[in-house]
Amino acid sequence: MATSGSAQVPVEAFSSRVSTAPVTNLAPRHSALVRVTHWITTLCFFALLVSGIEIVISHPRFYWGETGTVLTTPLFQLPIPSSRRLVPTGYGYVLPDENGWSRALHFEAAWIAVLTGLLYVISGLLTRHFRKDLVPSKPDLSWRALLTSFAKPLRFKRPSEAEASSYNVLQRLTYLFVIFVLFPLVIWSGLAMSLGFASAFPWSVTLLGGRQSARTIHFFVSLALVLFLFVHVLMVCLAGFWSRTGAMITGRTGTGKEHA
Repeated sequence: MATSGSAQVPVEAFSSRVSTAPVTNLAPRHSALVRVTHWITTLCFFALLVSGIEIVISHPRFYWGETGTVLTTPLFQLPIPSSRRLVPTGYGYVLPDENGWSRALHFEAAWIAVLTGLLYVISGLLTRHFRKDLVPSKPDLSWRALLTSFAKPLRFKRPSEAEASSYNVLQRLTYLFVIFVLFPLVIWSGLAMSLGFASAFPWSVTLLGGRQSARTIHFFVSLALVLFLFVHVLMVCLAGFWSRTGAMITGRTGTGKEHA
């Protein structure tokens, strides 16, 4: 006859087997507003990029000052043919003229991006998102911390889970620069090319050096934003493309943990 002691399974052994099994936790990463504004801005950025390229093709010459025409010596010009036959580019043929729809799309996408950006900035200030997640602390601003955060991505080594769970100092400074310097400057220079805006706020155009100077500044700031996009996608790929993209869609990222 079996005793009760021989029929029981040791509780310690059972709990040990359960505790060593992998447990998947869904850690909160992005709020709904951050995710929505991120994807709206992404769509607007690609619309602005495509339409902006078409606008540049219509006149691939850049000037400095208030005025600039086909009779004016340009500051520089892109080595591409134009979509307008009267624009001298040194090529004997022209590309298809898509200036109509591209300007309309550029205008609409720009205003959607501006309103989305305002919503994001206001929310970030009210929820202290920038101070908690982006503003670096004083120890992070040391030369050693800056060099470390700059050197690690150059090795193309995937960061650890702890490193990928938060932004390093280089990422924080870059995001702050893009949000509070590049985006305002690209909006300002874009508005400065508008005759209506220039007549209402002539001082804002004068500060940029004139309408043609604003167009040239707008072009270079746009190139900086495109460079940021490529680096941003590369960093996402290094950290785990599908997990980071999923976190920006669902707001959470799965982390597998083992307990001894």
